[in-house]
Amino acid sequence: MMFLAGVLQRAGFFTLLAGYTLSLGSTPLRLLGVVIAVTAVGSAFLVNDVVVLLFTPVVVQAARLLGVNPVPYLIAEAMASNIGSTATIVGNPQNMLIGVASGIPFGRFFALLAPIAVLGGLVLFFTVWGFYRRHLRSPAGADAVAGRSLAVAAGHALPAEAHRLLWRTTPVLLGTVAGFFLSTPLGIGVHTVALVGGTVAILVGGVRPSEVMRTVDWTLLVFFAGLFVVIGGAQRAGLLDVFLERLSLTPGIAGIVSIHVVSAIASQVVSNVPLTMLAIPLLRPAGSDLLWLSLAAGSTLGGNATLIGAVANIIVVEVAARDGVMVGWWEFTRVGLVVTSLTLALSMGVLALEWRLGLVG
Repeated sequence: MMFLAGVLQRAGFFTLLAGYTLSLGSTPLRLLGVVIAVTAVGSAFLVNDVVVLLFTPVVVQAARLLGVNPVPYLIAEAMASNIGSTATIVGNPQNMLIGVASGIPFGRFFALLAPIAVLGGLVLFFTVWGFYRRHLRSPAGADAVAGRSLAVAAGHALPAEAHRLLWRTTPVLLGTVAGFFLSTPLGIGVHTVALVGGTVAILVGGVRPSEVMRTVDWTLLVFFAGLFVVIGGAQRAGLLDVFLERLSLTPGIAGIVSIHVVSAIASQVVSNVPLTMLAIPLLRPAGSDLLWLSLAAGSTLGGNATLIGAVANIIVVEVAARDGVMVGWWEFTRVGLVVTSLTLALSMGVLALEWRLGLVG
């Protein structure tokens, strides 16, 4: 997925996306909605860490064009990336781990969790608006029309070579997403679809593999590889048994609630990916899709509570700092605690309803 995103970046896909984002977000409140929607949808089908890495400078630029404080938009972007990524197996690393371990088909996973992502996005919009409504008004003298014109120009000012590459690689992106939904009927894993998609993008784009490999966040991959080692040791030593012993592994309301609550709390201690790695061996014997989906939703939505709850949060803050925008711990957390509480309650309600209707067991 990082290979595919790297080729798309070289083709100007994200520049074009930025242009249209800025053209639609011609007022501060409208920009908030666009940032949440674009980040959430992008994070559902491209790994959320990659999306925020590329999209954060766009958000800062958009806010500055409108003459408003970028911080509310950056907080919304980070949380939208987590909420949107809840919907699919390829949205974030923990969902990928759960998808492989559970064997839940991509389409079924999406159908059951997409409502949570959509409703969660609405919760996020109104929560951020509630905290920052004074900051989301058009400042006096702000030329939204000029900002929109600049954005459209930026989106269309791609070199001819980039345009050709864009026309070649966009179908590959669409084909990869279609492959995710068809992976179960075709009898292939989503990891195979992603690998083929990334390889085909390099081949049809005529881009040197070495150039694409430079766009991969190797530090992040090494970080996750190190986590496998550390969490393996922690699991053997029983360091986090205090959390895991409180998980109810019985499919039903008790299982939904306990997994959501424990996931949200433990994510603030070890982050959501390590937590998922620890919980997978416990959930595998139960063989319940309901419990797997509860872990996916709980661990992902719980990552919004604090800055260290999810890697995407850290990426947004670090990239924004390079552009001179500082997002404080408390400023993020005060919004995050509200968003996390509301979205977790929403998630538990949706999954409980799906269980009652017999859609998942």
